[in-house]
Amino acid sequence: MPITPATATHSPSNGTADAILLELVDEDGVTIGTAEKLAAHQPPGQLHRAFSVFLFDEYGRLLLQQRALGKYHSPGVWSNTCCGHPYPGEAPFAAAARRTFEELGASPSLLAEAGTVRYNHPDPESGLVEQEYNHLFVGMLQAVLRPDPEEVASTAFVTPPELAERHAKDTFSSWFMTVLDAARPAIRELTGPSAGW
Repeated sequence: MPITPATATHSPSNGTADAILLELVDEDGVTIGTAEKLAAHQPPGQLHRAFSVFLFDEYGRLLLQQRALGKYHSPGVWSNTCCGHPYPGEAPFAAAARRTFEELGASPSLLAEAGTVRYNHPDPESGLVEQEYNHLFVGMLQAVLRPDPEEVASTAFVTPPELAERHAKDTFSSWFMTVLDAARPAIRELTGPSAGW
């Protein structure tokens, strides 16, 4: 993992896992405190800052990732290119770029803000709750992927019809359609009308 000012204080150096803190926010996205990651997702959930990334190839296909089976939250489900939580004080844009590289082993060639969306999605499998103020990002990816197997089980580039077919037969994250629909205006602007998003 590349060491940045944001990760330097969050990377364990003694072999023990440090508690990961999330930024708690109000309904306007203003930071009001912090909470430990798992605690923030316990029912009924605490509203916290998150991000979702949608990256596309030169053909306008969306990169999906299947979450690793070992993840404590929503393991094995398909979702958008990358999602996660900024560290307290870390800019959402920086967090989105950092986690994309950490999870997929590749950096976007273009990354742009695409608005925010607020949602409350309980996960019936784990019992955890996604109570999030989510910053959306869209961009392009032209690099070869080198996914971290502890984060990502599989990846796939899909067109809109292929996504519809996959969504009908595979399990997707509880938040996927919410963040995709919220990002669609920016996705259409990025990929153009011929891509069909």
